[in-house]
Amino acid sequence: MVAEAEVVCQQSLPLLDVQLISSSQTDAALESSILQFVPCIRSGSFSDIGPRTYMEDEHICIDDLSLHLGSSFKFPKPSAFYGVFDGHGGPEAAAYIKKNVLRLVFEDVNFPQTSEVDDVYLEGVENSLRKAFLMADQALAKDCSVSSSSGTTAITALVFGRFLMVANAGDCRAVLCRKGEAIDMSEDHRPIYPSEKRRVEELGGYINNDGYLNDVLLVSRALGDWDMKSSAPSPLIAEPEFQQMFLTEDDEFLIIGCDGIWDVMSSQEAVSLVRRGLRQHDDPEQCARDLVMEALRLNTFDNLTVIIVCFSSLDHWEPSPTRQRRLRCFSLSPEALYRLRSLLDGSSSASN
Repeated sequence: MVAEAEVVCQQSLPLLDVQLISSSQTDAALESSILQFVPCIRSGSFSDIGPRTYMEDEHICIDDLSLHLGSSFKFPKPSAFYGVFDGHGGPEAAAYIKKNVLRLVFEDVNFPQTSEVDDVYLEGVENSLRKAFLMADQALAKDCSVSSSSGTTAITALVFGRFLMVANAGDCRAVLCRKGEAIDMSEDHRPIYPSEKRRVEELGGYINNDGYLNDVLLVSRALGDWDMKSSAPSPLIAEPEFQQMFLTEDDEFLIIGCDGIWDVMSSQEAVSLVRRGLRQHDDPEQCARDLVMEALRLNTFDNLTVIIVCFSSLDHWEPSPTRQRRLRCFSLSPEALYRLRSLLDGSSSASN
């Protein structure tokens, strides 16, 4: 009787010299790795009207901000700017913000300029963005081409060197992928959420049983909507909230999407879908389209806009674990083994 054998083929690995490293050395090495990382920025976007009768979303993608704005502006490199503006009550407010956002952010508020990122600069960037959001809100009130019932949520992402800052007013969302894990870079401003509900009620607003602010809006922060802001203080505000971090080589990409995406899928589901796509074809625009198509398949009821911002090329990603190949050997009789051995011995003699 001849026994069957199962062989597992594994990739051979070279032997490594292993040295014990102290925790202080490990921390220093990690810090050095973070400081040496420079994002390689590229992006793709996609929009769809969805089941609505007209489109109210707008967005902007600038992968090289320094080149786009010209030599009169001085930013850390690389520099990039992205924004999604989800309009409501008509398309005018979102269209106005897209058209004027670069002027509002980088010119009208004296945006800080330097080639180095430090704490003073970061504080200046946040203050400038806050002013820009509030000035944009006031500009919508003054522009006669924008209806007082038209408004828009707004989310922006700035990249300066390794620094990422997200500013958000409304229910669009930014999600960072770090080694496959979803990290929310913004909080949805819905009236029913505890922190927003408390603020709304303190300002005299109310939330109905369907979650609408003063029976009108499903968001508690937005630009425009001046028919709701005519009496001060208004529970609807344009004040953005900020989240920021320094990027490392573990940070793969950022998803920025309107609420039509997040109404039907979680942050982790979106990250997993995009990550699979990038590993297959490394095309952020195709990934943005796939994310929109998936939201439509899940029966979202809104306009859809997605931006995918990649921070590194596919070559820098951690490879998938090598799969083991299992091969089943054939059973050979003693006679067959003898013939095989004779054949091999004969071949060896002929070569000599």
